[in-house]
Amino acid sequence: MSNKIKILLELTKIRITSFVTVTTFLGYVLYSHSLQIEMLIPLFGTLFLACGSAVFNHYQERSYDSLMQRTQQRPIPSGRISPGNTLLIGSLLSVTGASILFFGSGLLPFILGIIALIWYNLIYTPMKRKNPFAVVPGSLIGAIPPMIGWTAAGGYVFDLQILVVAFFFFIWQIPHFWLLMLFFDEDYKRAGFPTLSNIFSSEQISRITFIWMMAIAVACIGLPLFRIVNSQLINFGLVLTASWLMWHAVKLLIHGKENFNLMLAFKGINIFALTVIILLSLDNLLLK
Repeated sequence: MSNKIKILLELTKIRITSFVTVTTFLGYVLYSHSLQIEMLIPLFGTLFLACGSAVFNHYQERSYDSLMQRTQQRPIPSGRISPGNTLLIGSLLSVTGASILFFGSGLLPFILGIIALIWYNLIYTPMKRKNPFAVVPGSLIGAIPPMIGWTAAGGYVFDLQILVVAFFFFIWQIPHFWLLMLFFDEDYKRAGFPTLSNIFSSEQISRITFIWMMAIAVACIGLPLFRIVNSQLINFGLVLTASWLMWHAVKLLIHGKENFNLMLAFKGINIFALTVIILLSLDNLLLK
């Protein structure tokens, strides 16, 4: 049983899908300004749907995973589960998640969830095999979960506040993906994926990544301008968090990709996003 649970956790990419649930939580809290038992419905719906999407991704990339050192031990390439059973699990999780959103949260959160599923599995996943810039349109996936939480709490999908938050996570996803791709550059080449190093020099890649990291830092500082933050203490916290990321971006620019710890930067940008989520949640739950 423990082995089956381990396989399921690997297939669902639980660390990634858990973060999707956290951003859904943020969207809900930003609108409701409270913790409600009803919020568990969109959280579980989004989690199941994201898990189903991740499982489908394992199925879609099974032949490529077998060629990469980073992914050779994933459940399908290692032979621990069959592609057919993987597809079945992905379908069950996706249908469950979509049903929870539709019957528990309404039509709009359901539609947003389905858009995220389609965008990730039918648009981004095939596109990244053809173009290294697929991470840019693919980053739309990160913008959708906060909108699911916001609309599930009763908000309108085109409210300015949630559009700004969604845009923040859209920008964040780009350096997030980019740094990971740079770190596993040789592995991606081995599997036949197009990479940035085939187009740009190391110095150019460092500059481009620097720009994206600075962009997300500036977006962080700009959040209070749209009435998303009310506490001056939280404003100060966002400025400090953005400054910390800017410092890391400058280090990348100075030292270059070859002499810069890309995995550390990847983890750092994730910590940055989590810190912003915590600060915004505290502002809306405790300091409102």
